[in-house]
Amino acid sequence: MKKKIVIIGAGFGGLTAAKNLAKTDFEITLIDKTNHHLFQPLLYQVATAALSPSDIAVPIRSLLSDYKNIKVILDEVLSIDKNNHIVKLRNSQLEFDYLIVAVGARHSYFGKNEWEKIAPGLKTLTDALVIREKIIEALELAEKETNPELMKKCLTFVIVGGGPTGVELAGAIAEIAKETMIKDYKNFKPEDTKVILIEAADRVLPSFDRKLSEQAKEDLEKMGVEVKLNTKVENISEDGVLTNQGFIKSNTIIWAAGNQASPLLSSINVETDRAGRVIVNKDCSIPGNPEIFVIGDAAHFEEENGKVLPGVAQVAIQQGRFVAEIIKNEIPPEKRPVFKYKDKGTMATIGKAKAVAEIKGLKLSGVIAWLAWSIVHIFFLIGFRNRFRVMIEWIWYYITKRHGTRLIVGK
Repeated sequence: MKKKIVIIGAGFGGLTAAKNLAKTDFEITLIDKTNHHLFQPLLYQVATAALSPSDIAVPIRSLLSDYKNIKVILDEVLSIDKNNHIVKLRNSQLEFDYLIVAVGARHSYFGKNEWEKIAPGLKTLTDALVIREKIIEALELAEKETNPELMKKCLTFVIVGGGPTGVELAGAIAEIAKETMIKDYKNFKPEDTKVILIEAADRVLPSFDRKLSEQAKEDLEKMGVEVKLNTKVENISEDGVLTNQGFIKSNTIIWAAGNQASPLLSSINVETDRAGRVIVNKDCSIPGNPEIFVIGDAAHFEEENGKVLPGVAQVAIQQGRFVAEIIKNEIPPEKRPVFKYKDKGTMATIGKAKAVAEIKGLKLSGVIAWLAWSIVHIFFLIGFRNRFRVMIEWIWYYITKRHGTRLIVGK
């Protein structure tokens, strides 16, 4: 009998593990709630109407169709029985010899989940389309509004969270509101729009070098973004955002302030951190069950220096490859190597020809960082067709200053 491997999640980690276990003697089942692999780093460009969903998503089946030992299932995993080696789905269950859990994370509202309806986060294509329509609808409402106060509320866009996602969204929305889409509206001017980025810490991009954080803030402000540091959100309502610095009236609030691991992880019944991530061993397995691995955003992996690995694509990819090698060679727990993350750098784009990057000790900003960011993101897109389309879209936008996908389809 062939040994069975179950992989939960077709993100960067799960997909990498599956591909590295292809063409082996194992029987592999990959389960995901959606039928596509999503290139999350460019999700904000779908949310801000720069790219279409098909530019950054590829059907999982088409990616794995050449591998006879991999079966793809579209379903939701409800729980994991680690003792009996069973994964329970909505209407069925699967047995496994090895399990790889790569379920990623969702946005966290720090106990205020009722805010989600008003201030959506950005983790899935559905999230991106919801945000895209909120932005366009706000401009449409402002176009027909005659009350100056209500128009001001329509034209105020608030992003909560100054990490990479928040900074990228703020820059992209500023370009929309002050340079690109604004040309299509007659009832208001670019200076009537206001983009506000709220960050509780004393700087944006707190995981970056301080000088790069300061450069990012300066670039955002030059684009017309109002950056509010040391500002904590106390409440969110239909009228706007209440902070410790005052109230901001807004129709469009976007949440980019925190992450929470999938609730599925609680069914494994092992120790987790405050964000719900499983605290894994040095080989990415869970304590007491060396045949079960948790990787990517779902894992709390602590390096020798005590630093916890960030929830970025490169961590998931490298852990997926590492775990696949352990399983492929059926290395017993006592002989397994320690996972070592090779940091290839971090990047964040702020706007057209504006970005910051830290790559192997080099600190880059401006056009050079933006070109590096563009090349890296094009390179990692899955499929030549996606790379070509995104490159053409970016060139078109750079030359014409016009975004492509500006449709409201949710009505």
